[in-house]
Amino acid sequence: MNRRNLIKHVALLMGGTLSAPTLFAMENLDKKLGFDSTFSLNKTQKAILAEVAEMIIPRTKTAGAKDAGVPAFIEMMINDCYKAAEKRNFTNGLDELDKLGFLKQNQAQKTATLKKLEADTKELMKKKNVKQTKMGDNEDKELMDTDGKGIPFWRLVKEMTLLGYFTSEKGITENFDYHQVPGRLEVIKIKPSQKSFAY
Repeated sequence: MNRRNLIKHVALLMGGTLSAPTLFAMENLDKKLGFDSTFSLNKTQKAILAEVAEMIIPRTKTAGAKDAGVPAFIEMMINDCYKAAEKRNFTNGLDELDKLGFLKQNQAQKTATLKKLEADTKELMKKKNVKQTKMGDNEDKELMDTDGKGIPFWRLVKEMTLLGYFTSEKGITENFDYHQVPGRLEVIKIKPSQKSFAY
């Protein structure tokens, strides 16, 4: 399975719902929909994105977001698969962090900044009247009142970080007991220190 197909499958298995624009992006990976492809990040924005992604999934005994190439993945996905409103929100979010001097903050300050950003985003999502709906085959998605403003920056960067990491080679092989070709279907008992299986 190539990464493009893996992205589509993992998007539905991430342990939570994905926003409607992200599901739309997954659905249209192979289509050219006439989106404006002039989206690009400057050097500072790229540095902020890399730092935010690494704070969401830091390097521990396993690879972090930077090691897995997540920042470049996010930039590619936003450029290729999202509409103007999300692109605008994404760059505005990075610019707001730049105004706060995010890259110059110490680790505790950065954590506090992102926690506040997450709390503010939750309130914003409530105001957008987010509703969860069941689509079938255990596939959930969130629908929002359409106000033309798109998904907030924090929601986008968090979704794309998780998606990019767990569809990367490092993310899969270092966090799961990866088997490229599955064996027979059987019930097994996972040992306390054993990784979950991924095929």
